[in-house]
Amino acid sequence: MITFRQKGDFSHLTKFLERAKEVVRLGDLDKYGRAGVAALASATPVDSGLTASSWYYEITNKNGTATISFRNSNIQNGVPIAIILQYGHGTGTGGWVEGRDYINPAIQPIFDQIANDAWKEVERL
Repeated sequence: MITFRQKGDFSHLTKFLERAKEVVRLGDLDKYGRAGVAALASATPVDSGLTASSWYYEITNKNGTATISFRNSNIQNGVPIAIILQYGHGTGTGGWVEGRDYINPAIQPIFDQIANDAWKEVERL
C-alpha cells in the first residue's frame, strides 16, 4: 500500500500525482497482459489444450483508472471451462470433479511485478 501525507496546501501533492499518472501509459500495460496470459496458459490443466490456448487480456481505461482483465474464451454450453477447472464441477453421473486452484498462483507473480514496477516509478519521481 502506498500512503501520502500532506500538511497545508495540497498543490505539491496534486502535481506529484499528476506526474505519476502520466508515467503509466496503457501501452506499458501490454507487457503485463502478455505475461499474465503466458502464465495462465502454462498453469492451466491440459486435456485438449483448448482452455490453455484460449486465454487473452483486455486493457480498459475509464475515468483515469486502467484495468487489466484476464479472460478465457473456451465456453462449452454456456459454461466457462477455465472457471470449472478452478472451482470444480459435477458430472453427468452424479459425481464431483474437485477443482484445482491454478489461476491465483499463476497470476500472483504478475500482480507483484506490477506493484513493484509502479513503486519504482513513484520513487523515481
